[in-house]
Amino acid sequence: MAIEYRKLTENELTVFIDMRINQLREEGAEEDIDLKPALREYYNRHMADGTFVSWLAVDGDRIVGTSGISFVEKPPYFGCPSGRMGLLSSMFTDKEYRRRGIAKELLTRVVNEAREYGCGTVQITASFSGGGAQPYVYRISV
Repeated sequence: MAIEYRKLTENELTVFIDMRINQLREEGAEEDIDLKPALREYYNRHMADGTFVSWLAVDGDRIVGTSGISFVEKPPYFGCPSGRMGLLSSMFTDKEYRRRGIAKELLTRVVNEAREYGCGTVQITASFSGGGAQPYVYRISV
């Protein structure tokens, strides 16, 4: 079956949150609280006001990849005169679906969302494979 891409809606939020938790576990995060209520509140609030957008990769009725971008604003600077920036998060692809270009397609879609929102930059924090290591932070102009 071909992978389809669509925006996250409230209907998929429970699965999206479960995948976010799995991503954090895979990255080596210590689970010392139940994060699900805080994630649900965050996504509901920011999806409603347009400051969080997610694209999903779907195979049939199964979500196999996620992405997310939060829009924030800070004082304008030379590299970003609008002051708007996107913070990439929730990039995750099911292990069975990796190395098929899904993450690249999801990244392209959320970066396009950042452009449409008027962001001057997108900040990407990428962890090493296997988790537990300090993340890298990349900034790209959009």
